[in-house]
Amino acid sequence: MTGRTILSVHPAYRDDIGDLVTRRPLPGPGVDHVGAFLFLNHHGPQTYGPDNRGLPFGPHPHRGFETMTFILDGELAHTDSAGHESVIRAGGVQWMTAGRGIVHAEVSPAAFKREGGRMEILQLWLNLPARLKMTAPRYVGLQAEGIPAIADDDATVHLISGEWQGHAGPIESLTGVFLSWVEAQPGAAVTFDGLNGRDVFLYAARGSIEVAGRQVPQFHLAQLGAGDSVTITASEPALFLFGHADPIDEAVVAHGPFVMNSMEEIRQAYADYQAGRFGVAEIVQG
Repeated sequence: MTGRTILSVHPAYRDDIGDLVTRRPLPGPGVDHVGAFLFLNHHGPQTYGPDNRGLPFGPHPHRGFETMTFILDGELAHTDSAGHESVIRAGGVQWMTAGRGIVHAEVSPAAFKREGGRMEILQLWLNLPARLKMTAPRYVGLQAEGIPAIADDDATVHLISGEWQGHAGPIESLTGVFLSWVEAQPGAAVTFDGLNGRDVFLYAARGSIEVAGRQVPQFHLAQLGAGDSVTITASEPALFLFGHADPIDEAVVAHGPFVMNSMEEIRQAYADYQAGRFGVAEIVQG
């Protein structure tokens, strides 16, 4: 196998949203997107005191892509215009296909706002090809116990979609995306293969990691070269997000909450949303 090496490393930049600590490695200076992986917000880590306002993401629309949200600490209450409602706890994940259009809200549950606590959340946006941009909206919310946690020496691979070492993730991706997050102790090494021709996503959320002798510090995104495998080693206690996907050889036109293939499609998305065609999402109160 030919192992991938690092081409470039990109720091996340601070872009706080009110009192919500936010780092954004993608898009950023030097990297607009990594194939189908379009956007990543890293909220926290931070501790909220009692009687806080919680997360600020009230009802808002999306069309043309998918969102994956990883709750590393705290809780996230979700509701959307397709009728889905959940509260996902630490270690859980939610995967939402916006498709032809959805309105959703992501806020803190009432108990968290009342009592406070630790909070750290990652949200990743994944592009959809033109043939799937107007697919029906879909939502899957999983608690930690619904996600395979595969031990590999001193590392644990939390497998969300795709296959690894004979295990399958619980979410079946529309486009065959592999997605995981990995917790690793110092010196632990994890190898992923089957990467030939795939776009690879790697972000160090906690601690520092290494690929082929080059460091990826905490809060940094790595762009990798060609190859059919990669070995990622933890330099210290670490948590990293790792995924790969087939390239989408199409124009990417992103504007606000919509990702389409042309400005005309963006204008139509705004018109459909303003006409109420995406429906309505109520904020979870519990």
